[in-house]
Amino acid sequence: MSDGDEIDFFAQEETDGGDAPAPVSLSQPLAARMRPRALEEVVGQDHILGPGKLLRRVIEADRLTNLIFYGPPGCGKTTLAEVIARVTKRRFERTSGVLSNVATLRSICEYAKRFRTGPGTVLFVDEIHRFSKSQQDVLLPYVENGTVTLIGATTHNPNIFVNSPLTSRSLVFELHPLAREAIVALIDRALSDRERGLGEMAITVDDAAKAFVADICDGDARRALTALEVAVRSTPPDASGRIHVTASVMEDCVQRKMVLYDKDEDGHYDTISAFIKSVRGSDPDAAVYWLAKMLEAGEDPRFIARRLIILASEDIGNADPRGLTVAVAAMQAVEFIGMPEGRISLAQATTYLATAPKSNAAYLAVDEALADVRSGRVLAVPEHLKNIHVRAIGVEGLDVGYKYPHDFDGHTVQQAYLPETKQYYRPTSQGYEDTIAKRMAHIRALQAKGGNRG
Repeated sequence: MSDGDEIDFFAQEETDGGDAPAPVSLSQPLAARMRPRALEEVVGQDHILGPGKLLRRVIEADRLTNLIFYGPPGCGKTTLAEVIARVTKRRFERTSGVLSNVATLRSICEYAKRFRTGPGTVLFVDEIHRFSKSQQDVLLPYVENGTVTLIGATTHNPNIFVNSPLTSRSLVFELHPLAREAIVALIDRALSDRERGLGEMAITVDDAAKAFVADICDGDARRALTALEVAVRSTPPDASGRIHVTASVMEDCVQRKMVLYDKDEDGHYDTISAFIKSVRGSDPDAAVYWLAKMLEAGEDPRFIARRLIILASEDIGNADPRGLTVAVAAMQAVEFIGMPEGRISLAQATTYLATAPKSNAAYLAVDEALADVRSGRVLAVPEHLKNIHVRAIGVEGLDVGYKYPHDFDGHTVQQAYLPETKQYYRPTSQGYEDTIAKRMAHIRALQAKGGNRG
């Protein structure tokens, strides 16, 4: 069937008036057979599909508008589009930004005009970001006049890769990778479902094997179910006829070794601790090893990036101010390009920070100041520093005007910025902080001279 042919998932409904889904062929892959057929079967995405959330309200009220789903592979973009079409009783046409051209798009949309008097047609465009501007523009008139309700899916930021005329006419929803618990729930559903899943077979899958798949699939339901099917189909039954899938069997099937790493207990905290301490200790080799272990174990790369950002300020600070820039850039790169390529940006940030000069002076400064504030040392703002200060000549302290530093030599002048003098920030001699220390000494020397107007 070509992209121009009608793909009507609801032909059966038109003949018998029911909502019975089309029969499932057991020759289909398990991931395809287990696609949810109702909103209640959709796992995850509670931030948009939970009770009272916008997308759920739109669907249940049958006020469907154009939608763009943005998220990583396997998070349910296609599935959700099919469920929405089924729940709202619309025809479903599917095409792809990889396979379609302008002629195909026009053919699909022109055919959809026949059904405008009914519930209408959902046009699902997978990988919509791959359409050129001219291809995306072809959809505009059909979207505007209601010939089709567009649901686009993309793994790329739609605000960058999808034309603004389409995004402005659509609700954009970001879908998240499925949580570990959601993946395990899908595996259990597939094992118990007798119609579409593996429920007719005698199968035991160890909890460790389920947890392993849930960790390595990166929130991708399709990958998890495919791994389960390969494990079940390739494992011979025992003497009693039961297939037993252990963690080692699952390792063989997915060609990955299980890393001993419990994301909720000591393995998680011990490994991230070793990682941070290796970077702080200026050992890039150890830091990269612990980074690799965390990534292989399925650790959230955003968690690693957040810890690097904290470290850049806490342990490097002004000894190399670029460290924070590198860490933030790594976080943005991970968000933008995803995994596995994001590992390269994390490795770059890790090795940069590990080899950077170290200083915790800024960290100590703010904590010392916070300790003073919390202990009751709350100082009043000097009158000359207030936004609008009182002019009261003759009253001690109130007739002191603010001195604008740029009016003086060296763009600095002696004046009180705290009612009581206390040094919190003590720059070290490490890296750029040595330059800062010399600059501060120079400023103090200029201020001691009283300052001359420039």
